[in-house]
Amino acid sequence: MTAIARKAGSGPGGPRPALRLAGGRVRSTEQARIELAAFADYGPFMEFDLEQTDRLLLTTKQIRKRMDMTRPVPRETLLECIDIASRAPMGSNVERNKWLIVEDDALKAKIAELYRANAEPYLAQSGDAPVDGRAGRVVSSARFLSDHMHEVPAMVIPLRLDRVEGWPSGDVSGWYGSVLPGVWSFQMALRSRGIGSCWTTLHLGSEAEVGELLGIPDTVTQVAMLPVGYYTGDSFSVTPRRPAAEITFIDQWGAKAADL
Repeated sequence: MTAIARKAGSGPGGPRPALRLAGGRVRSTEQARIELAAFADYGPFMEFDLEQTDRLLLTTKQIRKRMDMTRPVPRETLLECIDIASRAPMGSNVERNKWLIVEDDALKAKIAELYRANAEPYLAQSGDAPVDGRAGRVVSSARFLSDHMHEVPAMVIPLRLDRVEGWPSGDVSGWYGSVLPGVWSFQMALRSRGIGSCWTTLHLGSEAEVGELLGIPDTVTQVAMLPVGYYTGDSFSVTPRRPAAEITFIDQWGAKAADL
């Protein structure tokens, strides 16, 4: 099987490589670079199906109650999505991001205990949210995930080398701006393959303990933890948000686009 499955398609340079990487093996770094170089064949004038890309962006949600806890997620699929996520912006294109996939049940159980220890105080603060309101539904969903965290098929922890404590705000912004975009890209790559995920940070209250469990050096920062699993159901609604014209200012703070 070739490294990248190819399919017929119009565009500059003839047939384009399919986005999905083929194979069932772990590739070396050099092999991965050679395989992914074929993405350049897409050409500078590739047209996108805006209906499909907009649907992906508008309906990719944080999956909790709809996560299938019983169906394993292939490691190769996770690596494939990390390959794609690694193309997100990075300052100076310096690759200092790492990823850690947790598959072992005993480790997941221990991390879930630490997660719940941090989640309970947070959820208790939101206990008065109306059950039938939007906030109440979010709290219910978050509590479900906390209760079932040990059951998720995999946990994925995005990491970045160094610590930013005490850095100037501009440096901190650039540092996080070099890792967090890749986390969102990872979530969208998963979603396009029928896999859900949830961006969580509550375990960071026990970052040192989780790091010790997983052998993560204390010079490395955990920026999130994503429980990952295939989602159930076949549709997602558009996430409700305020219109852009109401949250966007033109030229001056407070000059809403909606008022101009």
